[in-house]
Formats: sequence, C-alpha cells, structure tokens
Amino acid sequence: MMTDNQHIAYQDILDLAGLRAKVDFIASVHADQPDQRRQALLAALKEANLQGREAARQLLLDDGSGLACAARISWLQDQLITVLHDFALAHVFNGLSTPAAQRIAVTAVGGYGRGTLAPGSDIDLLFVLPSPKAAWSEPAIEFILYALWDLGFKVGHATRTVEQCIALSREDMTIRTAILEARYICGNRPLATDLETRFDRDVIRNTGPEFIAAKLAERDQRHQKAGDTRYLVEPNVKEGKGGLRDLHTLFWIAKYYYRVRDAADLIKLGVLSRQEYSLFEKSDDFLWAVRCHMHFLTGKAEERLSFDIQPQIAESFGYQAHPGLTAVERFMKHYFHVAKNVGDLTRIFCAALEDQQAKELPGLTATLARFRRRTRKIPGSLEFVDDGGRIALASPDVFRRDPVNLIRFFHIADVNGLEFHPAALKQITRSLGFITPSLRDNEEANRLFISMLTSKREPGLILRRMNEAGVLGRFIPDFGRIVSMMQFNMYHHYTVDEHLLRSVDILSRIDKGLDKDIHPLAVELMPHVEDRTALYVAVLIHDIAKGRPEDHSSAGARVARRLCPRFGLSPKQTELVAWLIEEHLTMSMVAQTRDLNDRKTIVDFAERVQSLERLKMLLVLTICDIRAVGPGVWNGWKGQLLRTLYYETELLLSGGFSESPRKERAAHAARRLEDALTDWAPSERAAYVAMHYQPYLLSVALEDQLRHARFIREADCDGRALATMVRTHEFHAITEITVLAPDHPRLLAIIAGACAAAGANIVDAQIFTTADGRALDTILVTREFQVDADELRRAASIGKLIEEVLAGRKRLPEVIASRTKGRRRNKTFTLAPSVTLSNTLSNKFTVVEVECLDRTGLLSEVTAALADLSLDIASAHITTFGEKVIDTFYVTDLVGQKVTNENRQAHVAQHLRTILSGEPDETRGRLPSGITPPQPATRSVARQTKSR
Repeated sequence: MMTDNQHIAYQDILDLAGLRAKVDFIASVHADQPDQRRQALLAALKEANLQGREAARQLLLDDGSGLACAARISWLQDQLITVLHDFALAHVFNGLSTPAAQRIAVTAVGGYGRGTLAPGSDIDLLFVLPSPKAAWSEPAIEFILYALWDLGFKVGHATRTVEQCIALSREDMTIRTAILEARYICGNRPLATDLETRFDRDVIRNTGPEFIAAKLAERDQRHQKAGDTRYLVEPNVKEGKGGLRDLHTLFWIAKYYYRVRDAADLIKLGVLSRQEYSLFEKSDDFLWAVRCHMHFLTGKAEERLSFDIQPQIAESFGYQAHPGLTAVERFMKHYFHVAKNVGDLTRIFCAALEDQQAKELPGLTATLARFRRRTRKIPGSLEFVDDGGRIALASPDVFRRDPVNLIRFFHIADVNGLEFHPAALKQITRSLGFITPSLRDNEEANRLFISMLTSKREPGLILRRMNEAGVLGRFIPDFGRIVSMMQFNMYHHYTVDEHLLRSVDILSRIDKGLDKDIHPLAVELMPHVEDRTALYVAVLIHDIAKGRPEDHSSAGARVARRLCPRFGLSPKQTELVAWLIEEHLTMSMVAQTRDLNDRKTIVDFAERVQSLERLKMLLVLTICDIRAVGPGVWNGWKGQLLRTLYYETELLLSGGFSESPRKERAAHAARRLEDALTDWAPSERAAYVAMHYQPYLLSVALEDQLRHARFIREADCDGRALATMVRTHEFHAITEITVLAPDHPRLLAIIAGACAAAGANIVDAQIFTTADGRALDTILVTREFQVDADELRRAASIGKLIEEVLAGRKRLPEVIASRTKGRRRNKTFTLAPSVTLSNTLSNKFTVVEVECLDRTGLLSEVTAALADLSLDIASAHITTFGEKVIDTFYVTDLVGQKVTNENRQAHVAQHLRTILSGEPDETRGRLPSGITPPQPATRSVARQTKSR
C-alpha cells in the first residue's frame, strides 16, 4: 500500500553527487557538440541505471524486503528523470532563465506515483504545463521522453494543464485514479501542489461513493477475467485475485474516501486494527518481493508466477524442502496464504466502508444503495438478523457467548438463502480463537456442519465462505493443513483446498440433476445412492492428506476414520468413507490405463469394489475429482471410459458376466455382422466376416463394424493398400482416425509419429489384425476445434500425413523435426522414468507400463522401441496428467505368448528406460521404402530389421 521510505539507504543504490558531477562535466566538454553531448549523457545515465538496479537486486537478496526494493528502484528512477530534466533546462533549452512559475512540473502517476516501482514496470509520467507556458516547455518534454526511450524504459505519459487534468478526471475514472496517485518528481513544485489541491477540492469532494462503486466493479471484472479464484497454481501476482492490484484498490479507496496518505492512519480511523495493519504491510511487502524477483529473473515485466520460474523464486526466498512438500510447494503455500490474507483485509476494509456509507444521503449508486436497508429478524434465531438480504450479527458478542454460533452463522445463512454481511465476516475473522477442541467435539456444531455439507442448496458456496473466513480450517485442523497448498505440476490447476471445494460444487450439481449432458450416468445413479452423507464427506476430504510423506490415499483413510465419528457418522459409514478415500484414484486409473476389453481388468477391479453401492459412489467421486482438477481436464472420452468400466463391472457384480460363452458370443457377433451386410452378396459377406478375429468381433460395436466394412470395401475397390477414415465425436471431445494398412511390427510407431508431427495428442489406440495380413487400427486423438467441419479438415490432414509416411513418400524423422523445430523440452519438471512389466494384469498379455515426462514424439519412440524388442502390441492406452504421461501397452512376443523370461523382462525394462530418459533418436521408426505386406501365414513372426 503506502510505505515509509525514510529508513531506506538510497546511497547504496546511486552516488547521486557523482552522477551530477559526471553530467556537468559532459555538458562542459561537449558544450558545442549537441549530438556527442546527448550520447555521452545517455551512456552515463545507462551505466547509473544498470548499477543501481543491480544494487537493488543484491539488497533484495540480502534483506528480502519487496517494498524496500520497489522504493529503491522508484527513487533511482526519480533521480534519473530529475537529472535529465535539469540537464535539459540548464544545457539544452536555457530554461533556467525562465521565471519558475512558467516552468513545467514532472509528476509520477499510477503505481510509480506511490513511490514503488518493479524492475520491469512501465514508467507513468504526467507533465503539468503552466499557464502561460514557456516556448521551450514541449520541446523539453520531448527531449526527456526520447532520452528515456533510448535508455530502454517503457514510458506512459501525458502532457496537460491543471484545468485539463481536472476536467478529464471528472469524465474518466482511469485518469482520475492516475491523478489521485500523482507525486511530484521535479520542476515547478507549486504547480504540482496546485494540481493536488484543485483535485482534492474539485474532483474528490462529495464523490466518494461514485469512486468506490467504480473501483469495486473494476475489481470484480478483473477477478472474473482471471478466473475469479485466488487459488490458481500459476497466479498473476499483479492482476490476480489476492494480488497487488487488490491492495492498490484498497489504497485508492482509502486515499480517496478517508483522505489519508499513510496506511497507518487507517488504525486511528478504526478501519484496521494494529494486527490487521501489520498483516497489510507484510502482505504488501511479500507480494512486492515476489514481483521484483520475477522481473529480475525474467528481465521483463512478467506478472504470471509460472511453473518455470517458481523453483527459482522459492530458492531466492530461501525455502527448503520438508517431508511431503518440496521447497517450491512450501513457497507457493506461503503465497496463497498471503493471497487469502489480502481477501480477509479486503473484506474487513469493505465492512468499515459500509459503516461509513450507511450515513450517506439518498442518491447512492446501486452498489451502495443496499447499505441503507433496514434489518429484520430471522425466524428461529436471536443471534443473527437479516440486513438487506445479508446475515448480520444481532450483537457483537454472539460468538463469545456461544462459540457454536461460529458454525450456526453459516448454517442459518444456508437455510435462509442469505448472503454475508462484511461486518459479520470481519467479526468472525477476529473471533477464530473461540474455535477450540471443545467446539470441534461439540455434537451440535458437527450436526450443523454435516447439514450444510449435505445441503440441497449451495454447499460449495457455504464451505468456501467458511474457508475464506478461516473457520473451516480451524474447525477441521486436517483441512487447515491443506489450505493454500499447491501441487507443483501442470495437471492440478488449483490449490488442494480449492480443488476439494470445487469437488463438492460438482457433487451438488449432480445431486440436483444438473449437467446431465456432461455425465448422464452419474446423474442417473445419484438418486439411488443409499448414503448421501458418506459420499459428501468422502468428496470433501478425499485429498485431505496431501502434502504428507506417505501415500495421501492411505493417510486420508486414516484421517477419515478419526474425523467421521466426530461428524456423527456410524462405524459402517466411517468405513465406507475410508474405503472411498483409499480407492478414490482406482477407477480413474483403471479406466484410463487398462484394457477394458480384457476380462481380467474387470475381474480385478470388481474384486476391489465388491458391491454395486460402492461402485456407484466410487463413480460419482471419481467424476467430481477429475472435473475439479481444472478447466479442460474432463472430457467426454474420459466419461465414456468410466461408463464402460462401470457397466462391465456392474454385469460381473450382478452375476451377468461369464467367460464360458466367449466362443459362442464371437460366433453370434459374426452372424449378426453377416446379417447386417444386407447389400452384399452372400459369398462376399462370408469372406469378409471370416477376415476378423474374436477380439474385433467382441469389442467393436456393430455400428462401427459396418462402417469399417464399407471403408475396407471401398479401399479394395479402389486398389488402395493404404487408406484412412476420420470421424468426430463431439460429446466425447475426441476425433477418431482409422487406418487400414498392410500389417507391420512398426505400424503403430509410424502412426504415432505422424500424429505427433501433426500436433495430435493420442488418447487411445485400438489395434486389430485381419486374417489376410492387414491391420485395422483406430487412433483416438483429442479434439482441437469446436466446429465439426474444421475438426474434420484437421483430421483428414493427419490421415493424409499418416498415409504419406506409411507409403514412404515422407520420412518420419524429417517430418517430426520440421514440425517440432524450435520447441524446447520441458526442463521445469523432473520425473525419473519408470517402466514396469506385469503378467498378472491380463490372462493373455504382458502389460508394459511406462511413466515419464511428456514430450513430442514420445509414443512413437516407445512403440518403435517395443518393435525393436520383437514385441507385438495388442492395445495401447495413453494417459496424460499435465506434464506426466502413463502409457500402457498390452503385448506378446512374436509367437503370441507372454514375456515370462526374467532376463528378457529386465532387458525390455532397461531398454525402455533408456528411451524414456534420452533424447529422441531420429532414425527410430524409419521405414526402408514404404511397407511391403507380409504373407498372412507369417504375420505373427514377421520382424523388421532394426535400423540405426
């Protein structure tokens, strides 16, 4: 906000006397050489600026004060501008002979006007012209501006008279805000003082409510644009919710409405307590320190605290790793705590503002009109009143008299659909000390809490207000541990507490029957969930043990067993909640990384779930968890995988899944396909159906089988050995590319490489072989365009590229190199590559799972490596979690058997780890000259010579 600059030793930043002496020497030496004089002046100022900023950076590392750093850079900038101004008047325009009253005033406005400046920030200047003005005034201003630009500064500027400033301030709120912060730098001081006096008298007076309404509306729009949450894991330090701009808004309002120039005056006015003022200063100082470090580190006005600079900023602050949390995660937790403090202070400030505005005369803006509404009683409550649709306190000591009222306050707001009065929230923040172990164990308090959590109204909103007020983290200390905690990865978009609250929001929507178009099965099942309470509790606390050294699912289950009895849940409910938390990742991982057509997958999953009721609840919890991760994480394809897993498991749990008739079911599917080919000749139908093996007939829907039949028939009629077909799935948010080609051990590697070259992200692959030696592979890629026509064109171009690579008309390494040129590999995140081989996950296949950092062409490299290892891929499942991928391949050796030899398993794992950790091999996946189809009888043992 505002800072006292007296304690800052500016002589450590710049030898001002030495700089002035150097400038005077330059003026005397080059008195008759204006060009050389200007160049020498700029060189001296540039050197002083670079040395001064480097000194400010070192001092920031030494003392850690962001406000002091911003004040030092602002002071340095003042001196450079003053030296420029004085040089222009004395040595360029002979302005010193002009009467002082006719000279210009140079003032800083905007953030610079507050006396704080970040290393990369713009310099906002207002040149105030006297009336009358000297003839040299505007040329001198141009001289100063061009010199600043040549020095590399970004300068925003305006040149106006005092009258123009006053007139424009009345019309434009942005200009009014800028002039509110005007600060004299050099030149005609009486002129700058006159502007300040006139602005206070002619603009500010009697316009407080108008200014407040405009600034708060501007803040709300800025928050909405930034996502309306302060818990984004890559926050904008300046513009984001809980950032510096929020503090600036309070500064503007304080200065405008309360007419204060020092933040400490707000204590005297009763707006902030001494403790709150101290928090204000600490928050301001921390945010400035982060911003200055960011600018110094990046060399520009970077305001987004992105993943790639967070570790370095954490190191600059001296954070160290603790068990369960890395250094960067501890730093970011501190950042989000500060952002929350800014929100608390904003609420307290607005409450004080309302008390003042309640005495205003009629004619207030719509934003402030509600201040004058009268209070009324709330039925059934003596402690709280309805103040214009907002719950307020009937007396200031309601929480001291009965601490349960700290929980009851939110419950009554929920039951009566009331918003929250800022003064009440302010009092709650000041009463958090009443939340003691006795309140946490209070039966009534816990009953009220569970009632709010399972409310049919807006439980997510109520819990979020409890969290913002600090009540939720105090009432549930385990929840308090994860408040403001971030996870340093690209997958999670929010802090852990925000993720959990959003999960409750989504569950509430499902419970109300909303979002049926997004997840129809969950909406259908929710009314039949027998224990809503257990499900809501599990959703709220499923990640409550994040940040601990042990697995958060197991640790979370232990926390649940301790918390649930306190909440009033029965032993049966407690065990159900604990089981849901312990298994909350299982359904997602099975659906996305396992072959759902493999019966062993379903059997193993069913054994873990054991009951239909658990299956229903786990499905809903999984959906809430994925959707609350962040925008764009959930898509229809994930929904389809979860539905498939649900339906297959439901059949098994209800006794409808059997392995014995597999042969009969395949024969039935073949007859059904043959019967559906009504426009084909009988002999042609029989020959076509005979081409397909059991896995295809049993796992591909009849509708898709018919499409494939037409596709293959057209390709055969046209004599095309290579062909592609595309279609879009808008609901699933994926696009399907089907490839028909002569079978080849490297086929999937080539297709994956072509997709990578085209920038397509593969999410799944279905791989089938026909009896005549051809492959029918279906690749599913994430959708890029909303309009089907655009997406179909994109998919067709990918299909064409696949055909050209397979035909040998284009070389894959060259295509990938040209498409990925200039892309840098992600060095922000580190993850040790992991490879596991298992023969227990499938009855027929060895399951190879790889986990590593994602990169362009990775799938192509891995599939090519599997071909090098003489392994045949039956199915591939590609899952991306931000920067991390988990790819699963169901493979056999070339005679169709599992890989059982331990030495060979170790060789496969080591080779794949080498591929995952090394740079891409540009020769991998190369075809000699197109693909020659192997003979049908030798397909299973066909091998491609390894090319290097």
